[in-house]
Amino acid sequence: MFLKLLKDAFKVKNVRTKILFTILVLFVFRVGTHVTVPGVNVKSLEALSNIPFLNMLSLVSGNAMRNFSVFALGVSPYITASIIVQLMQMDLVPKFVEWGKQGEVGRRKLNQATRYISLVLAFVQSIGITASFNALSGARLTTMPLTWKTYIIIGAILTTGSVIVTWLGEQITDKGYGNGTSMIIFAGIISSLPDTVHEIYVDRFVNIESSRLGESALIVGVLLVAILAIVYFTTFVQQAEYKIPIQYTKRAQGAPSSSYLPLKLNPAGVIPVIFAGSITAIPTSLLQFFASQNKSISWLSSIREYFDYSTIKGMIVYAVLIILFTFFYSFVQVNPEKAAENLQKSGAYIHGVRPGKGTEDYFSTLLMRLATIGSLFLGFVALLPIFAQNVFGLTSKIAFLGTSLIIVIMTSIEGIKQLEGYLLKRKYVGFLDLE
Repeated sequence: MFLKLLKDAFKVKNVRTKILFTILVLFVFRVGTHVTVPGVNVKSLEALSNIPFLNMLSLVSGNAMRNFSVFALGVSPYITASIIVQLMQMDLVPKFVEWGKQGEVGRRKLNQATRYISLVLAFVQSIGITASFNALSGARLTTMPLTWKTYIIIGAILTTGSVIVTWLGEQITDKGYGNGTSMIIFAGIISSLPDTVHEIYVDRFVNIESSRLGESALIVGVLLVAILAIVYFTTFVQQAEYKIPIQYTKRAQGAPSSSYLPLKLNPAGVIPVIFAGSITAIPTSLLQFFASQNKSISWLSSIREYFDYSTIKGMIVYAVLIILFTFFYSFVQVNPEKAAENLQKSGAYIHGVRPGKGTEDYFSTLLMRLATIGSLFLGFVALLPIFAQNVFGLTSKIAFLGTSLIIVIMTSIEGIKQLEGYLLKRKYVGFLDLE
């Protein structure tokens, strides 16, 4: 079905141009992920391959973090800045709330604020990661003395790289195919799959005694079944909708008097998982650095356990963050106040629910229920591979396999829907031209 859809899409010049443009941009991004920051000692990075918090940073950056490339930060600062700006619009900062109500003009101001905040976050994060990597690598990270000037230079390079990646994502969104941020993360995940499969093969079948090959085969078989189950479960949840019946007081003659408003079973999508991972990764990198400089301070190690997903405490914190961000982002995606206001302006109402405040309360209650389901779903899929890694002793790359699958599946589903929309639009245009 997908191959036929892709074949039909390539027959349309406009759609074909969008797809080829997206491929070109992603190729540029993938080339940049292999360009190491000038002056960095590549051999020192080999000791960082098994650091737990590096997995999420690599996931969001398209595996560029492991190479400490110019694109190492990826879109992580921009995603974090977007969440911060959306949080400020929740009656926290009056100026941002005002901009949120100004339509297109306000949206441009909010986008500008997001870019400025992402610049600050990228610079601070780049310095923190550089210091942490230098302390954890066991060797000098740079070929030059690591002075404050070196930190500023590396920070400027990584910040510029993050800005370029964000710009590439915006170009995909405007001129290409799909959501730019999602496509960049999607490309990074797909490119890292061969390495993950090879590492699992080596870990389970090469570097192991012959007497344990049967046990390894069983574990890999269970892992494959679990992956297929996650793919099916994620696809089902992502496509599931709750349909709210809508009645209209005034409709054009011949038009139906009722319809429905669809809400996704998981309104927040995958953003809560990515944001929770970023939140836990940044403090972990800083705590790792401080712990390496002050080895006698035991409480730093205790705090670090709460941000290390490989520990029980870290898994609990990670799950709580996913749940909290799912509830928050669900209300960002579907604002009950605006939804009720839009229904009232269009002369629509929900049967048995009073317009205005009653409709707003109805949406709030419904979103709480949907967010509960979505948070449990995201938490389960994200934590299952981490649990499997700890129980079966699998490679550290397995830890975020659930998150990777969620991103890949959701991006693929949205991409297929967009392709179908392009082709459907072409059919309608062709029909109108015939008329």
